[in-house]
Amino acid sequence: MYPTNVQTIHFGNRSIDLLVPNQVDVKKLYKALSEENPNTHFPFWTQVWPSAIAMAQFIVQENHRFFGKHVTELAAGLGLPSFVVSEFANQVYCTDYLQEAVEVMEQSVTYHGIKNITCGIIDWNNMPTNFPKTEIVLVSDVNYNPVDFEILYQVLLGFLQKDCTLILTTPQRLLAKPFIERLLPFCDSSEEMTIIHFESEVKISILVLGCKS
Repeated sequence: MYPTNVQTIHFGNRSIDLLVPNQVDVKKLYKALSEENPNTHFPFWTQVWPSAIAMAQFIVQENHRFFGKHVTELAAGLGLPSFVVSEFANQVYCTDYLQEAVEVMEQSVTYHGIKNITCGIIDWNNMPTNFPKTEIVLVSDVNYNPVDFEILYQVLLGFLQKDCTLILTTPQRLLAKPFIERLLPFCDSSEEMTIIHFESEVKISILVLGCKS
């Protein structure tokens, strides 16, 4: 378990406190692990990224979409969108494939005393058959590794075929363009949002996807 601190995350004109791993400790541990195994992946989930902030702003702006809904967030990391949407949704399932990420999410649930968020492990390479009721799926900044694009597409397609609404936020990466283009036939609406991240502007695309009958 990474040592965590309460960090205030700002999005639009709102903010929320989340438990966030101490980045000094994260870097020290990563350095130690990578010396033992050069193939160790950096734990990017320990930070809040612009796509999650854009998702949070979109949820507040479009909160009517979420009233009374059952919402699942995949690859949630620290779970910012899940915590924001819990204000409006009936039930939220906040998931990641890493146990340590889920443990930090649970710290934030306990910190806020939120009753309608359940945290759990979901690996899109091995999706469970007994998936909780889901009407809206949130995914932010998941399309960064082309190796994962096919399985991720199939997972998202599976939700679309079950009449779920998908909301995806993503930086405008050139390498991800083919992946996004495969989803465009399902696109109900899209917009662009500019997020300031480390004093730089990052343009984030927001896509709302639904199954076309």
